[in-house]
Amino acid sequence: MESTLLLIFQAIIILSKCILKLFSSIKSAFNHLFIFFKEGRRALGEGFFALFISIIGSLFAGILLGKMTFFLENYPGLIVLIPGAIGMRGNIFGALGSRLSSDLHIGILPPELKKSNILTQNISGAIILTIVLSLLLAFFAKGFCILLGFPSITIIDFTIISVLGGIFSGIILMPLTIIIALKSYENGWDPDNVTTPIIATIGDLFTLPSILVAVLLLGWIKNGFFEIFLFIMFIFMGLTGLILGLRGEIDLKKIIYQSTPVLLICSLMGTTAGSILNSKLSIILSNPSILTMVPLFSAESGNLVSILGARLSSGLHSGYIKPTLWPNEGAVLNFGIMITLAVIIYPLIGLMAHLACLSLGIPSVGLYNMIIISSIAGFILTPIMMITAFYLNSISYRKGFNPDNIVIPLSTSITDPLANLSLIIIAMVFLGISLTQII
Repeated sequence: MESTLLLIFQAIIILSKCILKLFSSIKSAFNHLFIFFKEGRRALGEGFFALFISIIGSLFAGILLGKMTFFLENYPGLIVLIPGAIGMRGNIFGALGSRLSSDLHIGILPPELKKSNILTQNISGAIILTIVLSLLLAFFAKGFCILLGFPSITIIDFTIISVLGGIFSGIILMPLTIIIALKSYENGWDPDNVTTPIIATIGDLFTLPSILVAVLLLGWIKNGFFEIFLFIMFIFMGLTGLILGLRGEIDLKKIIYQSTPVLLICSLMGTTAGSILNSKLSIILSNPSILTMVPLFSAESGNLVSILGARLSSGLHSGYIKPTLWPNEGAVLNFGIMITLAVIIYPLIGLMAHLACLSLGIPSVGLYNMIIISSIAGFILTPIMMITAFYLNSISYRKGFNPDNIVIPLSTSITDPLANLSLIIIAMVFLGISLTQII
């Protein structure tokens, strides 16, 4: 009897300890959750606001792309250029916004809209990079078409469309990036949460119309003297700008020196994304609602990784995030913010794309399929984006580079082909198309 009572007593003690430990764990989890929402609610609120605006803007880009089937069919290879062109605008001006944000946070750039040497250097760098990367993007697009055996327009046509599209969209994006970064900071918003998504959205809105205008202009001057003249002039402008940038003042030289190789890789990744779309063009054109979702899904994925990249970069500059090879508490908080935003944004992308298709009479694959395709593809992509942004930030900072020049361009460019590939694969699965057609 005594042994039995002793066993019961010990069991009660063990059970009590387990219950207390469970309650302690639950309390700790709630405390961590409370701290997360307390510290991250501003970022969540500002980030969602910017991403929602981005969805609206990117939706127009998706609708426009869905309506561009005539140009995609009559200008073969054009879709190879488009993702790279959209991504390049976001990379150049998103990085500009991130640099301005970091300069504002550490106090070397005043929030007033007035002339300053730092601002001048940044503007000059963005102009040079726009011309140089537009040229490289044209050559990469033509090269991929030749390498993969795609029918395509000439290198002269690619160059004129790419550079004119870059100039037209840059005229709009440059002042808006500066104003949004400065005014958001001046009004108490964190530019890291706002600038990059909004600029990427504006880039999406104006890049496709800019390319469309460039295509129309090309149609007027094609096979004439002026077409050859523009081609030669653009190459001269790119070479001259690159030389002036590398010989310029220290800030400009650093921007050109650090950004050009990174954006070169980004252009390659962008044309890879375009090649993925081009290889499945017949499938995409037969499902225009998926084509409508492509820019939206790609843009929002890029915006999510850009927000994370910009916040981690500012954290490194400010010192509350350490450039370690394992995420510290500050980095983990930012991961939580990104995951929360992803859980909200990806289903919303499918919903908004479906509603847009219905309102414009574009055949849709169905509300359920649109939401599921977007959500699963996005949730697969999210951990890859987090790892990419964290290690690009940490390693570049440890190596003495400015993460603002590297992380957003590289992370968004890595995201673009992965976003297109994951979206197409998940779409094929839910539409009952054999995955052997991926090859």
